Amino acid sequence: MFRALTAEQTRSVEARAVEAGASLGALMAAAGEAVAAHIAARVPEGRVVVLVGPGNNGGDGWVAARTLHQAGRRVSVFALAEPASLPDIAAEAAHLAISAGVPWRAATPRSQDLEGAAVVVDALLGVGAHGALRDPLEAWVAAANACGAYVVSVDVPTGVDADTGAVQASAIRADVTVTFTAAKIGLVQFPGAGFAGEMVVAPVGVDASLADLDGAPELWTAEHYADLLPLPTPDAHKNSRGRLLVVAGSGAYPGAAVLAARGAMRAGAGYVTLAVPEGVVPTAQAHLLAASVVGMPEGRGHAFSSAALEKLLQLARDYDAVVLGPGLTLADGAVVTARGLAERLDMPLVIDADGLNALVDARDLLDSRTAPTVLTPHPGELARLLGISAAEVQSDRVSSSARLATGLRSVVLKGAGTVVSGAGRQVVNTSGTPALATAGTGDVLAGIIGALLAQGLTPLDAGALGAYLHGRAGQAAAAALTPMCVTAEDVPEFLSDAVSELLDRW
Repeated sequence: MFRALTAEQTRSVEARAVEAGASLGALMAAAGEAVAAHIAARVPEGRVVVLVGPGNNGGDGWVAARTLHQAGRRVSVFALAEPASLPDIAAEAAHLAISAGVPWRAATPRSQDLEGAAVVVDALLGVGAHGALRDPLEAWVAAANACGAYVVSVDVPTGVDADTGAVQASAIRADVTVTFTAAKIGLVQFPGAGFAGEMVVAPVGVDASLADLDGAPELWTAEHYADLLPLPTPDAHKNSRGRLLVVAGSGAYPGAAVLAARGAMRAGAGYVTLAVPEGVVPTAQAHLLAASVVGMPEGRGHAFSSAALEKLLQLARDYDAVVLGPGLTLADGAVVTARGLAERLDMPLVIDADGLNALVDARDLLDSRTAPTVLTPHPGELARLLGISAAEVQSDRVSSSARLATGLRSVVLKGAGTVVSGAGRQVVNTSGTPALATAGTGDVLAGIIGALLAQGLTPLDAGALGAYLHGRAGQAAAAALTPMCVTAEDVPEFLSDAVSELLDRW
């Protein structure tokens, strides 16, 4: 497990390292040498252009330039500020590079200056930079993005907010970002993650335990996910592997119910029952062979009527967990049913889609729950629950996800870089693919998480493992079918690929 830190947390960790005996100069030297080592390994030949800014990030760039120059590479530096004006350790790094013979100019690079460069190093701004870029930085960013070279960003791409991943206007589009001490939140949250390219966390001499800050978002390894897999025991039977009830569907969205059930079955639940409005039963039965389908009282549009509530409460007694919401619609009876189940079900519950929308004006029902709960909103659904805009949610997904999380309630904020919050912790999922951006994949995810809850996982673990498996299944589907051709129906069929990967880690 690794942590993703904010800029302030990173500075705090490095300050503690200095207190423990490290020097800032040594940290800068190690950072610059790590950048140079990456370039030497990935692009061993060709000219290197280093763009350096006025702070310590620029100092890292000066170290990288000197290291590469001394190794025989052709290097040139374009400096945003005169070396003498830099902070102490950065000024020293610049002095050493210039003394070693590194050619440099205090000038904005033009497109012709970067022509033929094999590598451009972005060492303009560090993790503490926020807000939109101003001239002349915009010109520097434009030149780097247009040159066609392999672009390496130092610590964080210029223009990307290290704390949130926000990009106000322009930013460097890196092929790789070599970051130090720990990952940065802005490198694993979009849009910043899309500008960062591959993220490489390079050690620079800071004790790893110093960066293990309680409460900081977690990035789990495949081994961590593998340890959570609820594999069947030798004496398992269908009722011991988790009994899941899925309450979903309507005349308008019968497929949502089927997709949730199929996700649950592929995620290992031993017994899955799908409860749908009576008019949806034939459709559901036509698409499901191994799950039982139960019809419930319905109203207009084949949506649940309020008469379904008591029958569902009685049916749920025989199950270990419930998934509520996919395809319900907001018909009056469906809303009454969703609210009643959220309030009265004293068992693990996943609330998705219209199950969440039904609670927008009744959040107190969520707060009254004392049983394990997983909410699986997309940004718009979370925004409605919080009474803010989707843009506000997206501007800081990590903080937004945490706002509804409690000890027994986790929040799975879907989207690129899914954030799972709960029990005072947050996990940022790094699996996934744009191929999953298609109708119905969220229903599959709800079923997967429900199956994991039914098999005994905690809300946080079920949400995190479910999001990871869902993302990896999507990636496997995209590899087989192309990202353009993947549909939600494909995702459950590739869950076995995702699970097999984790089993190989044992």
